[in-house]
Amino acid sequence: MKRDYSTGTVDDVQFFTGVEVEHTPAHGMKTLFVTGVQDVEGIESLAVEETVEHIFFGANHSFDPAGSEWDRWEIMITHFLRKGILCSLDIPVSHAEEFLDSCLVEHDNFIPQLRVPLPYIKQWPYNTMIKIDDKDFRASNPGVWSHRLHDLMDSSVFTPWNEYKLDKPLD
Repeated sequence: MKRDYSTGTVDDVQFFTGVEVEHTPAHGMKTLFVTGVQDVEGIESLAVEETVEHIFFGANHSFDPAGSEWDRWEIMITHFLRKGILCSLDIPVSHAEEFLDSCLVEHDNFIPQLRVPLPYIKQWPYNTMIKIDDKDFRASNPGVWSHRLHDLMDSSVFTPWNEYKLDKPLD
């Protein structure tokens, strides 16, 4: 993925730092962003060197594991969770159900961030609803939750793209 920084375009950035701008429990914290599966010792070294409070894994939409790659992601992130470090993971909604089998969800200092792409959101009419459903009728949830799309787009939880430009590549 290409990421546009104020100094130009950077290809294949594996690590970058910045303040967490998305409105999660880590909002405002100095963060090390990690793209893909990386060496635990390298991540730890950068986290100490950059004095970060939070590690965001799966940056640049890099979490999309197949087969044995699940174990590599779990081992990498669990290392930091066991040290008490606040960690996030950007999870595509397509992996939501299988992700619940992960040991990561058992940690209080873990922030699973389900990513639900919705292109052209401003073009949907005022009465558009977002329905949080189940995989089938009465399959695993007690029911469904319906929210007005317009209400979910509250300015207090909005992060414009330009707030990401202060990230500093470390590669």
